[in-house]
Amino acid sequence: MSELQTAEKPLGAYLKDRRTRLDPAALGFPGERRRTPGLRREEVAQRANISPTWYTWLEQGRGGAPSADVLDRIAGALMLTDIEREHLFLLGLGRPPEARYRKNEGVTPRLQRVLDALDPTPALIRTATWDVLAWNRAATAVLADYGAMPPEQRNMLRFLFLDPRARAAQYDWDSVARFVLGAFRLDAARAGAAADVEPLVEELSRLSPDFRAMWRDGDLPATVHREAVKHMRHPVLGEVAFEYSTFAVDGRTDLSLLVYNPATPEDARRVASLVRD
Repeated sequence: MSELQTAEKPLGAYLKDRRTRLDPAALGFPGERRRTPGLRREEVAQRANISPTWYTWLEQGRGGAPSADVLDRIAGALMLTDIEREHLFLLGLGRPPEARYRKNEGVTPRLQRVLDALDPTPALIRTATWDVLAWNRAATAVLADYGAMPPEQRNMLRFLFLDPRARAAQYDWDSVARFVLGAFRLDAARAGAAADVEPLVEELSRLSPDFRAMWRDGDLPATVHREAVKHMRHPVLGEVAFEYSTFAVDGRTDLSLLVYNPATPEDARRVASLVRD
């Protein structure tokens, strides 16, 4: 098959381009002189644990659509980043890969600077299992002092169901808790993190009768509002309203950015005053 014919197959062209960027010696293959840079087709197939013939057909645009499992193996063999892996799936299957949850110990300095730039608007970053990874000063003043909590305790469900301050802050705690629990179920399932939430569910079921009953009910929200107005009862500010919005973090399907924008100029003034103090 000619180079022109191969170039007409986007998946094949992308696979060839990615394998030519890899260093054979660094991956344990003989470093003898090669006619072309990068890995050979059979070496990619070996790393992906698939047939060399099947891999060759993929580069040549033959043999039909690959399975998601094959694409996942090839992505690992070619050491693709998350964004490159998603592009591979779009070329091979016409859709992004299923969400793949991964635990994370923190956020990049750049994401933290984004949070800090939002002051005095409360904002935080949470995982698919609703662990809070990062927050700004306004979030500490208005929502919760996550910095004072041990890292393993910085979970929004744990705070909602086990901390009396969270219950006192809600005007209709029961409705809020049911909605939050349903949204949490969806987020964890979509991210493929169902197994990772089991210890948290067991702990909260043991410590909170309300959680145990609501979790057993298995209710899911009719819709998951990524934007809504949230009314809170703050110990210093009193009643305050926020326009609550959730945003995806680019390149990280397992993280979400939550922003609590004061709903009125008066709310904004009072929140800013609290943060300054």
